[in-house]
Amino acid sequence: MKQKELAVAALQNGIVIDHIPCSSLFKVVDLLGIQKMANSVTIGYNLDSERMEKKGIIKIADIELPEETLNRIAVIAPYAVINIIRDYEVVDKHPVNLPEELVDIVKCNNPKCISNNEPMRTRFHVVRDGERSALKCHYCERVVAHNEINLK
Repeated sequence: MKQKELAVAALQNGIVIDHIPCSSLFKVVDLLGIQKMANSVTIGYNLDSERMEKKGIIKIADIELPEETLNRIAVIAPYAVINIIRDYEVVDKHPVNLPEELVDIVKCNNPKCISNNEPMRTRFHVVRDGERSALKCHYCERVVAHNEINLK
């Protein structure tokens, strides 16, 4: 019998964000503000994955984050999976969902956009084209592809 080994310690209660592309892992860390958390946090980088070759994972102990906050991860890690853990068991598991509108998360790439020249919150609408999605600035209407996204 093949024995599995945990690459990252088990979590008693909290949230696990799994299947994060390695190139996006530290962007997700910034997005969630993990540096300011007092909770125990485990970050796994370049872990083996059957689904995506290599992946990142974030485990945050003793916390429940609002679904809206978790879905912001979809901006930079659209195939991430959220696992809610209670008493060492997964009680809920679901993919992230990209919201229809993103406020004050993404920076507009257009240097002439009003959001880059006035003290205001950025606002983007999600533009879907089948499996792919992009973001469209509410103010200047510039479309930002997934690989061009800059977080605020």
